[in-house]
Amino acid sequence: MTSSPSTPDRDQPTNSDVSSEDMTAEELLLMLRRKQGTWVDWGQSCQQLQKAGYSPQQIFEASGFEPIQQNQIIVAAQVYASIVAAITPEQPMTAVQSRFEHSGSDTLYEFRILNQSERVAAAALVVEKGVDSEGAREVAKAMKEFARLSTPPAGFSDYPGDAVAYHYWKLAKQQSELAERSRLIAQSLKFANSDTARQEISKLLTDLAAAPLTPVPRLPLYRLETESEVPKVLPVVGQLPLTVEDLQAVPLLAEEEPFGIVKFSGTGAWVPIPGWQVVLAAEDPVVILAESRDLPTMPESANESVLVVCDRAQRQWDVFSHFVVNAGTNQGGLQIQWFEMAPSLPILAKVLLVLRPKRVLDEGYNKDPWQMDD
Repeated sequence: MTSSPSTPDRDQPTNSDVSSEDMTAEELLLMLRRKQGTWVDWGQSCQQLQKAGYSPQQIFEASGFEPIQQNQIIVAAQVYASIVAAITPEQPMTAVQSRFEHSGSDTLYEFRILNQSERVAAAALVVEKGVDSEGAREVAKAMKEFARLSTPPAGFSDYPGDAVAYHYWKLAKQQSELAERSRLIAQSLKFANSDTARQEISKLLTDLAAAPLTPVPRLPLYRLETESEVPKVLPVVGQLPLTVEDLQAVPLLAEEEPFGIVKFSGTGAWVPIPGWQVVLAAEDPVVILAESRDLPTMPESANESVLVVCDRAQRQWDVFSHFVVNAGTNQGGLQIQWFEMAPSLPILAKVLLVLRPKRVLDEGYNKDPWQMDD
């Protein structure tokens, strides 16, 4: 593993060497600012600068290349390099190299989802068919989806052109509007490579008024955006009163990424807690069920069930926290207390938070699908 250049100051870039050709960071930035060389050179320079510790914003301020543009040319340059690496005397690909060595980063960027052989085939296809960057996105998507099929569909070969033709053929069969259906059929015929594929597509031309296939419904995709949206599953010790043995018997939690799946054997209770920072930072969190009147400084007039989240790894006293202590069997075993000075009682865990139940004025309101937030 080679050593990386020292990270420049975040406000003032330094003259660290970032190129195997002994170009300094200032020289690379000057080349970008003057737009010298090809877009491939620019992408490689941006990547070298980022590896040297320059942020995309720093590069933008020094060169004029916006962060989104940096990302495109860096990725496209990597795709271009993989295509060039596949060029051999038996497969010169002169037209492809000539097409992309001075322009076309937006097209090659779309091929990032393909492997090397697929990129080569896709690049040759778009050059042959005169496809722009928008069409290149469809080509990449079609080839990726076709590659997932265990066997090619009837009439379609595994040639890249047939893969794209199948994509448009399938869309045409799902289209009910006549003009759009005709356009998709024309696109399918444009890319079709084999005679059998053209025959399959031509069948759609003989009956443009045929009822389209039922379109495949889209999956209800959601993405978790923030840590607080990911619940933290914690083991429950039980309801107070509890003993020290009850607290110590709870197993240490081990989660599996990326969704925090928890596996366990035997019996036990578990509860989801919002992924707040204080919960995520805990090393060995557990939950104790309690009534609010059993906790210090809680008003007794409004008693309710609460969850007390504790960290068994934190057993060092401080005056700003409450703690779970072993008060002895004569006093009920585990207790939650605050101490003005370091206690003589053994500290077993630190209280991280006390969670009260949700308060919903109308339980049925949130269940109505037509309800919208203002």
